Amino acid sequence: MDALDVARWQFGVTTVYHFLFVPITIGMSLLVAILHTIWVRTGNPSYRRATKFWGKLFLINFAMGVVTGIVQEFQFGMNWSSYSRFVGDVFGAPLAMEALLAFFLESTFLGLWIFGWDRLPKGIHLACIWVVAIGSAVSAYFILAANAFMQWPVGFKRAGGRAELTDFGAVLTNKVVLSAFPHTILACWLSGGAVLMAVSAWHLARKRDLDVFRPSMRLGAIAVLIGMVGALLSGDQLAKTMTQTQPMKMAAAEALYETAQPAPFSLFTIGTLDGTQPIYSLDIPGLLSFLATGSFDGKVQGINNLQAEYQQKFGPGDYRPYIPIAYWGFRLMIGFGLLAALVALVLIWVTRRGRLPEKRWFWRVAVWSIVLPVLAHSFGWIFTEMARQPWIVFSQMKTVQGVSPSVSAGTVLLSLIVFTLLYGALAVVELGLMIKYGRKAPPPDEVPEDGGPLAFAY
Repeated sequence: MDALDVARWQFGVTTVYHFLFVPITIGMSLLVAILHTIWVRTGNPSYRRATKFWGKLFLINFAMGVVTGIVQEFQFGMNWSSYSRFVGDVFGAPLAMEALLAFFLESTFLGLWIFGWDRLPKGIHLACIWVVAIGSAVSAYFILAANAFMQWPVGFKRAGGRAELTDFGAVLTNKVVLSAFPHTILACWLSGGAVLMAVSAWHLARKRDLDVFRPSMRLGAIAVLIGMVGALLSGDQLAKTMTQTQPMKMAAAEALYETAQPAPFSLFTIGTLDGTQPIYSLDIPGLLSFLATGSFDGKVQGINNLQAEYQQKFGPGDYRPYIPIAYWGFRLMIGFGLLAALVALVLIWVTRRGRLPEKRWFWRVAVWSIVLPVLAHSFGWIFTEMARQPWIVFSQMKTVQGVSPSVSAGTVLLSLIVFTLLYGALAVVELGLMIKYGRKAPPPDEVPEDGGPLAFAY
């Protein structure tokens, strides 16, 4: 393996790992804010206990997301200096706003929320957690705006081998980020809701604190259902945007080699991994055409046609991504998300009118369902980034051009090993803390005499 291959592996491994925490953080921030709101509006002490319980798990995940995210910035300078020089002027603005505005907003008001229990007025204290939830979403928007430039570069001019920012408004209103943002945020509700479902299921199987965990589980299940429906609807718009900006990615998602009108969507295929020689395929006629164009009779360009077009436009080269990852990544993203929604729907049904199932295997399924949104997010990210290859910035810079020219494969491999060991240790810490505090009973509804931080740090 050369330096490029190892650098890509390192960035992929560390970024997918970091992205495990981001959707949970964004989703749980909203759900904790909702639980806090219900407590303030109703005065029901069960919701105060629920808010504190889930707030602690949210904080553990938030902290881990911050720690793992720092590594991403180091990688730009270590392994991708050529890429950093090219996009630095464009990326600087949204990433600076994310750090100075959104993250500052999150961290400041999160601190106020943690230490404001029984010190701040209820309304102001409630506003703090809502600012955290909004700040998390705003932070995601700025990150997605930077990523959208890689998918569809706008608002810049090339000068001296660099992309110079000319229109920051165009970067923030890139058609890709406008489609990707609602899809991402709604998908985050799946992960946040799944945490509430799974942990609540563990407690409900033991008949513990029903007044806290039954409403928590149903709230999580509702969040998963709303998130999945919203992700499907927003994903439809994102697919159309993707067809306009990166038609090769849409063709790769279906392993569609020849232009078709109408184009079917295969739910499952048996044959060669790259789809060149299918033996059996379960297709839905016209569905790919609808996803790509909004019409069941729409025309979808094929991989071979686009390859010839790109060679004429960009010069000789292979402009096809690795088809098996694009094809299966797209389907696994959707499939795991739908499975999570199915579990949520069943949970809502079997817990209606105060009922609770008696079968322990059912609760085990509910607990393990926590991995479904995580897998869906991971495969979705892998599809989004790898199906753009060979471009690191579409139409402007190939991935092979972005790697640091002086870095050696051995150096990158060493840092990959170090990061993997470090992240492995962090995974043990994260899982240990989440399991430890997830198994604990919610705090009693008591306020310490001094009204201090112990109101939260029970």
